[in-house]
Amino acid sequence: MPDTIPVLTIDGPSGSGKGTISRLVARRLDWHYLDSGALYRAIGVAAGWADLDLDDAGALVRCTFDTEIGFQEPEDGDLRVIVNGHDATDELRTETAGAAASAIAAIPEVRAALKDRQRAFRRPPGLVADGRDMGTVIFPDAPYKVFLTASAEERAERRYKQLKDKGVSVTMDGLLREILARDARDASRTVAPLRPAIDAVHIDTTGLGIEAVVGRVLAVVAP
Repeated sequence: MPDTIPVLTIDGPSGSGKGTISRLVARRLDWHYLDSGALYRAIGVAAGWADLDLDDAGALVRCTFDTEIGFQEPEDGDLRVIVNGHDATDELRTETAGAAASAIAAIPEVRAALKDRQRAFRRPPGLVADGRDMGTVIFPDAPYKVFLTASAEERAERRYKQLKDKGVSVTMDGLLREILARDARDASRTVAPLRPAIDAVHIDTTGLGIEAVVGRVLAVVAP
């Protein structure tokens, strides 16, 4: 019975650390993991490959239904995202893919099309779901909910280091502008805006190490 399977939702803005934290928590709990942002980024990448106009909602909805998305998580490596048979993991991590994902996520029909895909990840023994509306829209009945945040400056710095390590040429100022712009888009969209669930535990990760945040999140599940 899916509704009886425990879910921990971890929502928050871009760069709050929810992806890293969610993966580690899922491993510690030995639960399944859903990276909902990767689904939207995958649609964005597929739309780019097809040279679709991000303002063409109809074409993007069709792309959502037509795009095959799979996940592979090697024992000793990061999560790999397979889009239409191709490993698109590196492309998904670019700021271009992030911007496309934000634009696509504002289309109600796309969000509706992906809702069932996301809920299908709820399998025994449990699920850690990472995103922006996991606790408010996708799994409102989840017994455990966390909302991660951090200052915009720290989130930009984390993203800068991450992209630099991957050889991507970026600037701190540019990243900060993009993060602030995405925050504004995500918070102001009419469908599933970025906001914490009323029963979510808020954790500000500014200045905290990864293990400290993981410990606080695990305490929500097993206080």
